[in-house]
Amino acid sequence: MKPFVTAALAVLLASAAPAQVAPRVTYIQAGAVLATPGTAPRGATTIIVRGDKIAELRDGFVAPEAGATLVDLRNGFVLPGLIDMHVHFYSDGDPLHERLTAANRDYEDNVLLAANHARETVEAGFTTVRDLGGEPRGIRALRDAIDRGDLEGPSIVNAGQMISVSGGHGDINGVNRDLYEAEHQHQVNVCNGPDDCRRAVRDQIRMGALVIKFAATGGVLSNVAGGLGRQMTPEEMKAIVETAHSFGRRVAVHAHAKEGIEAAIEAGADSIEHGTFQDENTVKLFKAHGTYLVPTMLAPVAALAQARSGALPPASIPKAEEAAAAALASHKRAIASGVKIAFGTDTGVSKHGENAKEFALMVQAGMTPMQAIRAATVSAADLLGQSDRIGTLEPGKFADVIAVSASPLDDVRRLEHVDFVMRHGVVEKLGGQRQPLP
Repeated sequence: MKPFVTAALAVLLASAAPAQVAPRVTYIQAGAVLATPGTAPRGATTIIVRGDKIAELRDGFVAPEAGATLVDLRNGFVLPGLIDMHVHFYSDGDPLHERLTAANRDYEDNVLLAANHARETVEAGFTTVRDLGGEPRGIRALRDAIDRGDLEGPSIVNAGQMISVSGGHGDINGVNRDLYEAEHQHQVNVCNGPDDCRRAVRDQIRMGALVIKFAATGGVLSNVAGGLGRQMTPEEMKAIVETAHSFGRRVAVHAHAKEGIEAAIEAGADSIEHGTFQDENTVKLFKAHGTYLVPTMLAPVAALAQARSGALPPASIPKAEEAAAAALASHKRAIASGVKIAFGTDTGVSKHGENAKEFALMVQAGMTPMQAIRAATVSAADLLGQSDRIGTLEPGKFADVIAVSASPLDDVRRLEHVDFVMRHGVVEKLGGQRQPLP
């Protein structure tokens, strides 16, 4: 190619290329900053955000550079965006209403419901969540829409459908034959035997799952009188975990009964959700394998209230009472023994936007406010495998930042009223008010 042709082509390509847009710059002046939960807070600090990442933390209140946006939180207490490791955006925390309206809802209705729950969650200060059970393609679409900036919500690590044995907690139970047969054709999550369970994992990954969840035991809200005992064989659990790990997916396990918890830990699960019935041997296994417990303390409180109000079907009522009676003692034992804890609520059983009520329950079970906050930031990020991206306020990490009026280390319930939320450098809430999409 002749030199003048090369030059002309270079000019043409340069003119066709999109113009480089300077990254958005925000200066956050904060009265106090808990940059790394588990260490002492900083005093007056300026957090400089460039684009979607934290660029610097400087001592004192630094005047913004030309063109930067200033956020005045000089009277606030700033900390990393919170992480809830167990939510259900497709459930609205009202089981009676869901049962009454289920026949009138399409997938399209449910994805809009989930989008509203996502907005409520990020406005409550939770900038990352694991959604552990929802329509697989719908939750994947919601995740991607939020990441593109089309919708407000937290970053979502999604599981799709919970893998279950036939008749188990993740199967369709307590419905008539016609409804079961109509829904069962979509149930690629139900499996029996190790080989079939490997297939079920691959199907969830095919539909977009970033994490795999399975039901090792019965569950409170499933409409089957099967109790809370172990429902899946150890061989099935091992097949699920091995397959998920081979695809680079971590595994969360719904488990109430001791036998189910212990079999899932021995199978190599990354986290146990609920962990309702434990003894000293269970605690030893948690610690020996380094498995996380996600206690979801709000769930039994909410389920018991629903049972007493008549909102749950008859099969669920004794299970709700049994789980609520045992959970607190088991969680106290695990916390006192040094089991690794990550924050999770099972919101969708309880109401969306009320996730932070879990903190007071964690403190009641023996954690300090600092430990509870660390469970929802540093520890949760570790369990997700995203410690290099979220969980602390450090240069190079995503600018996921929240603020409350005063230190939650003195009163952890202050996290129930978040004044400021930034996710990936975009202000979602300021002064308690929603912000318009950019």
